Amino acid sequence: MLTNPLLGLRTLGQSVWIDYIHRDLLAGGGLQQLIEQDGVCGMTSNPAIFEHAIAASTSYDAEIRSLAGRGQGSSQIYEALSQRDVQQAADQFRAVYDTSRGGDGYVSLEVNPHLAHDAAGTIAEGKRLWRALDRPNVFIKVPGTDAGLIAIRELIGEGINVNVTLLFALPRYRAVIDAYLEGLEARLRRGLPLATVACVASFFVSRIDSLVDPMLDALIAGGEPRASAARAARGRVAIASARLAYQMYRHVFAHERFHVLAARGARVQRLLWASTSTKDPQFSDVKYVEALIGADTINTMPLETIDAYRDHGQPETRLTLDLHEARSVIEGLGALGIDLDAVTTRLETEGIAKFNAPFDKLIGSIAAKAAGVPVA
Repeated sequence: MLTNPLLGLRTLGQSVWIDYIHRDLLAGGGLQQLIEQDGVCGMTSNPAIFEHAIAASTSYDAEIRSLAGRGQGSSQIYEALSQRDVQQAADQFRAVYDTSRGGDGYVSLEVNPHLAHDAAGTIAEGKRLWRALDRPNVFIKVPGTDAGLIAIRELIGEGINVNVTLLFALPRYRAVIDAYLEGLEARLRRGLPLATVACVASFFVSRIDSLVDPMLDALIAGGEPRASAARAARGRVAIASARLAYQMYRHVFAHERFHVLAARGARVQRLLWASTSTKDPQFSDVKYVEALIGADTINTMPLETIDAYRDHGQPETRLTLDLHEARSVIEGLGALGIDLDAVTTRLETEGIAKFNAPFDKLIGSIAAKAAGVPVA
């Protein structure tokens, strides 16, 4: 019998990826241990993760000084460091990629977050990073903005693997699916192979509750007539949205439009649950893992959540449960005066800002380290 709950997720068809990257994890054998003992089979990164890895440690300092001594600027140094880490991680995951025939074993690197609303800039940078990384098992991470949709179509059409990030809204998620299919259809018209192209859609989960729950708390504090309904919805909106997203995924990829592509080797665009650490101490620290276990999905977790799930996770397929309730939760928000479209638009805007700020801080920290100035 399996004693590690993380391995139990794999038996239920869900892949565990790690939302973290650091030179020490790669060089010290920690990543290989996670792969071998916990079944971790992929990795995601973002500007905030790299800021923590590079700016908040001394592990990269010698290389920063060396690159600066060769005339490299701060942005060039960041690219060199991040690309090296992603390449090393991809090499450690290569056996997983080969064994799974391209189903898992991927590592993600995000385009400059300041390009979130610049389609042409995202396309150019995506192509450049893809060439520089030179690994089949990497994803170029592109935000699911309006501009990002254009970039996704183009990059998929060029045969570049894409991780679509910062997804909060169901309508935007559907548009992301269409962008992926349109990119594949463009390749099909050109007679290009489809089987080598991979894409995941990263649906951010806990951040939805982090924004909606304070609104519900205000209604609860205000008393009836809406307090009971607000109390019933608290902590449930994010999971309800994710469960409906999964139903959308199952419907679209069972449709004839995709079957035509699948017959030529196309892969489904898997759903990836991101932002799955619990922010509210009132909830279980594995809340957003337990509720979203389902076949053909990915849950990317920070180290703390991986440790917590290993310790007390209870794997069981739950993603398809309580769908009527999920619809009721989402449909009931309007009666509570909560505009979910406005919520998800705000989350997208804030999500971009939360990546821009650490990215800019990181570039400044690299400049300081290169100059020998202590970083606060």
